[in-house]
Amino acid sequence: MTASPSITAPAAGPVSPDAGRLKAREDIRNIAVIAHVDHGKTTLVDGLLKQSKVFRDADAAGELIMDSNQLERERGITVFAKNAAIVVPSPDGPVKVNLIDTPGHADFSSEVERTLSMADGCLLLVDAAEGPLPQTRFVLGLALQLGLRPLVVVNKIDRKDARAGEVVEEIADLFLELATDAEQLHYPVIYAVAREGRAGWEPEIDKLAPDLSPLFKAILEHVPAPRVDADAPAQLLVSALDYDAHLGRIAIGRIVRGTLVRGQSVRCITAAGASAPLKLVELYHFQGLGRVLIDRVAAGDVAALSGMPSVSIGDTIADADTPEALPRLEITEPTVQLTISPNTGPFAGQDGKAITSRQLKERLDRELETNVGLRVRSTTGNVGQGEGFVVAGRGELHLAILLETLRREGLELAASRPEVILKRDESGKLLEPIEEVVITVPQDHVGTVAELVGPRQAIMEHMYPDEGRGARLVYRAPTRGLIGLRGALMTATRGTATVNSRFLEYASMGGPIPRQRNGAVVATDGGQTTSYAIAGVQERARMFVGPGTPVYEGMVVGLNSRETDMPVNIVKEKKQTNIRSSTADIAVRLEPPFIPSLDQFLEMIAEDELLELTPKNLRLRKRHLTSQEREKAAKRQQSA
Repeated sequence: MTASPSITAPAAGPVSPDAGRLKAREDIRNIAVIAHVDHGKTTLVDGLLKQSKVFRDADAAGELIMDSNQLERERGITVFAKNAAIVVPSPDGPVKVNLIDTPGHADFSSEVERTLSMADGCLLLVDAAEGPLPQTRFVLGLALQLGLRPLVVVNKIDRKDARAGEVVEEIADLFLELATDAEQLHYPVIYAVAREGRAGWEPEIDKLAPDLSPLFKAILEHVPAPRVDADAPAQLLVSALDYDAHLGRIAIGRIVRGTLVRGQSVRCITAAGASAPLKLVELYHFQGLGRVLIDRVAAGDVAALSGMPSVSIGDTIADADTPEALPRLEITEPTVQLTISPNTGPFAGQDGKAITSRQLKERLDRELETNVGLRVRSTTGNVGQGEGFVVAGRGELHLAILLETLRREGLELAASRPEVILKRDESGKLLEPIEEVVITVPQDHVGTVAELVGPRQAIMEHMYPDEGRGARLVYRAPTRGLIGLRGALMTATRGTATVNSRFLEYASMGGPIPRQRNGAVVATDGGQTTSYAIAGVQERARMFVGPGTPVYEGMVVGLNSRETDMPVNIVKEKKQTNIRSSTADIAVRLEPPFIPSLDQFLEMIAEDELLELTPKNLRLRKRHLTSQEREKAAKRQQSA
């Protein structure tokens, strides 16, 4: 099983070869909103939607309207790119603005890569205190390579540590480095407080307009209208997919040329070639946050269409009589992978849906249709029983979101330790992915960061003072050294560190990285944990469980204070005797257990362990549950 193939990306707003027939559609603007994570991008889009009268009651619409997915709301990040449309009045008549809200986290860059093909301009949002960060560089570089015309919004100028003037200079330096033509160096700069829905041309809060009208005006004036050939045979590049229980698969993309009409005969051109003629069953365009059924959509607009049962992202929907393909989208390859399989632990099926490898394969096949940054291949390795699947993504968070989604659907899974994807060059030399890591911490934690990062083969390239926040440290580090780093830094700096990274390149494999985790506390017996047993071990370990927790043999119930594993009978009860003790009535004082999150568990899985995921529980366990099985496996590994 493989993901859809990918080749070169099209330029923004691809055009007909007959340039003389191109005409500007002044009633349309297509703009992608791009930014580093947590710079206020989705909040700004919410403001644009509310102030364009998309909702009857803007106050009742709530916040983070575009982050409709429950996981997005919980984590406070955008995971999936989304389409919306607003209508902005202008002296020449109303203008429809197609808004594309893109993720800001590096792990979801594939969402950015595929959706930028629908835009002519980009709105780059930058935090007035943090300035440009690694993902800012990445998304801006992509947008400029595709020829998009930029607008810059410096957001959060109400922050106490805001430094809007310096940030504007840093943005200018970034443009000088990344711009592909001189026109891209001429861009408007707008200052905003997206949370309050206000914007202006000067960085003083009291000079901001009471609304976002300066931004609306800048979009109309600086984002170019799409230039299209409306009379040529129709072409649409599929940039996103959706699903409807009644209509089936829905293809979403920008109409590059011509006009699509409901009921029209079209062909879907895949990587393998054109399909037989298909009927365009339903046709939609975007209005507000939803799709509206329409009879025809002309070139330059973004449309959604049904009637192509086997369409994939990167395909071209073309006129049946003139099926000409557009260049396919290019998606950056994954750098991290793990193996997942159906849960085969002793508690399998107790609080979720026990599944087979075939059912898991079908679910992953559906995921590949829309999650273009994902790669999946089958394996018959030693993960539990039956077939497993190696799932590769853009980072730990990318894979964690997938696992959490599957788990919330009621599936029970087992996942292995994440590992980086290595390559070999032409001479056979082993290569590993390298990333730029930017860590911002208070000054008194700089030494702590150096102690944690140094052993992970990271090399410090720059260190800057960060006004109001301490210091900004820039490292070049192998991806394998970053696994588990975020959690360790957050613990060591008491939650004050921020860590951001972006992929740089594949380079020669570096030296070994010391083990970052201590040994496991492994249950030797099944049953329910007791206060007596936990009290006997808690001084030597950090426990994951409290009293009365069901456990089984081979389950990891805590982390040892030493590097070696510690087997413990965690269900042992105190023996009853006829001898009375002066301390018998003193209650056992137990430390509250540390309950790791999914992300934290993924960071701490050892090579001989699996993470058991069910809708209600996360359990770390040994691959081989009994001590005898573990001893045999260790001997086989030594002799191999």
